[in-house]
Amino acid sequence: MNEDVRTKGNFIHQIIDEDNATGKYDGKVQTRFPPEPNGYLHIGHAKSICLNFSTAEKYGGVCNLRYDDTNPEKEDEEYVKAIQEDIKWLGFKWGHVFWASDYFDTMYDVAVDLIKQGKAFVDDQSAEEISRTRGTLTEPGIDSPYRDRSIEENLRLFEEMRDGKYADGEKCLRAKISMASPNMNMRDPVIYRIVHATHHNTGDKWCIYPMYDFAHPLEDAIEGVTHSICTLEFEDHRPIYDWSIDEVGWWDPRPQQIEFARLNITNMVMSKRYLKAFVDEGKVDGWDDPRMPTIAGIRRRGYTPEAIRDFCDRIGVAKANSTVEVELLEHCIREDLQEKVESRNVIFDPIKVVITNYPEGQTEEMVMENNRNVPEMGERTVPFSRELYIDGADFMEVPAKKYFRLYPGNEVRFKGAYFLTCQESIRDEEGNIVELHCTYDPETRSGSGFEGRKVKGTIHWVDAATAVKIKVRELDYLMVENEEGEQVFNENSMVVKECYAEPLLAEAKAGDRFQFFRHGYYIADEKLTTDDEKVFNSIVGLKSSYKTGK
Repeated sequence: MNEDVRTKGNFIHQIIDEDNATGKYDGKVQTRFPPEPNGYLHIGHAKSICLNFSTAEKYGGVCNLRYDDTNPEKEDEEYVKAIQEDIKWLGFKWGHVFWASDYFDTMYDVAVDLIKQGKAFVDDQSAEEISRTRGTLTEPGIDSPYRDRSIEENLRLFEEMRDGKYADGEKCLRAKISMASPNMNMRDPVIYRIVHATHHNTGDKWCIYPMYDFAHPLEDAIEGVTHSICTLEFEDHRPIYDWSIDEVGWWDPRPQQIEFARLNITNMVMSKRYLKAFVDEGKVDGWDDPRMPTIAGIRRRGYTPEAIRDFCDRIGVAKANSTVEVELLEHCIREDLQEKVESRNVIFDPIKVVITNYPEGQTEEMVMENNRNVPEMGERTVPFSRELYIDGADFMEVPAKKYFRLYPGNEVRFKGAYFLTCQESIRDEEGNIVELHCTYDPETRSGSGFEGRKVKGTIHWVDAATAVKIKVRELDYLMVENEEGEQVFNENSMVVKECYAEPLLAEAKAGDRFQFFRHGYYIADEKLTTDDEKVFNSIVGLKSSYKTGK
C-alpha cells in the first residue's frame, strides 16, 4: 500500500491505548458488530466490520456478532444468513453470535427496577402526541400528564402491557429524565413499546420490545464489551447510552461508546431504505444484483475482499463525516486485480476482418502472455486464421486526428500476430460496415525478430472460426443526476452486449475473473454462467482517474 494515501493515526486506537495504560479494563479489548437483520449489509457497513474486527485483532481481543433483533416486524432469517456470509467473505471471524433477544428477560427486569426507582413511567400518549410535546432545540418539552403516576400503578400497567392487554401504540414505557434537557434524546425517551408480532427467536412470548437506545447499552454491558464503536449519528445518543447503564448500576467499569464518521462514497446509494425500495420495485434483480452497493452485490460484481479491506484502511478513521471519491475504491480494486487475473481477448461490437492474402484453411497458434505484469502466470496460445474479428472501435473509415488504429491504407499490428493493412471496407444493403478486407505481411510475425518498419497502432482480435459467443453486462451507477440536478434511477445502469471471445473463455467457471484486453476487468456471473452460456459482469475499467497522494 502507498503510505501517502493512508490516513495517519486512529483516534479509537489511541483511546484504547490510554485505557490499557491506566488499566481501565485490565488490558481487555472486546468489540462487537451489531447489525439489525432487516436487510442486506452495504459497503458502508464494511467499514464498521473492518474497524470492529481488526481492532479486536490488533489488541488480542474478541469481536462478537450481535443481531439487534428488537424489531420483529422487519427482520428475516434471510438477512441473518446474508450478514454472516458477508463477514466471512471479508475475512473475519467472530467470537460468539449473540442476539438482543437473548436478554429480553434481563431488559424487562431492568425496566421494572427503573420503575421501582421512580425513573420510568407508563405513558398513554400516542407517538404523535409525544413527538409534539418533545419541544425544540431552543424550547423545552412538556411533561406528560402521566409522568407522575405512582410506582405501583406503573408496575401494574407495565405488567399488563407485557400480558398483551393493550393494542400497539396504546401505551409505552418512558424513562423519567428531564423534558428540559438540551439534548432532545434525553427528554423522557421511550424505552419500551407494544408490538404484537411473532419474533423469529422468541415466538409470541413477548408483545413489548425495548427501544434500540435502551437495549443497546444493556447488551454491551451484559456481554462485557469494552469499546462500543459506532457511527457518528449516535453521538447525540451517547448520554442515553450512559444513563441506561449508570442508572442500573450493575456494571463497573461500564463500556464506553466511541463514534466515528460513517462511510459515504460518491455515486453510491448508502441507505437500506432506498436499496430495499429498488428490490421491492423490481428495479434490480435482488439484493445481490451486481449494480447494488450491498456486500453481496459487490461480491457478485467481482470486487475482492482484499480490495475492500485495503480501501477501508486507506480512508482511515475520522471524527467528522465526509465523502470519499468512488475513484479511490476503484483504484484499490484495480490495483488488487492487476497481478491476480489472466488476460483474454474479447471483441465488442465486432467487425469481421478477412486477410485476403492469407492461405485459406491455414491456422496458426499465436503465443500470448497471460499477465504482462506477472511472467510467472505463463503463456497461452490463441488460434489465428484468415478470418478474424476486431472491435468496432478499432476501425474508422475517416480517421480522426491522432487515430492510429485501423483505417483504409493504414497498417497496424494485430497483437501477438502480424502487421495488417486495411485495403477496403464492405457494407451491407443498409450501409453498415460488416467486413474489412486486409492484407498481412508474413515477415512481421511477433517473436520472429522482425526489425523493419514501425507501426503506431496495436489492436487485439479473435479468430472467427473458433470464437466463443459470450454476454457482457456493462454496469454503471444506480443513480444519476438529471437536468434539474436531482438524483434519479439510472435506466442505463446495465447494458448487455453480445461479444466474441477467444476459445479459452469457453472454460470459464462462475466466479472466474479476467482482464479483457484493453477493456477492463470482468467476472463470470455466479448465477448466470453455465457450461453452455458465459455471462460476464464488468468489475472496473483499466484506466484510473484517481491520483495517489492527493
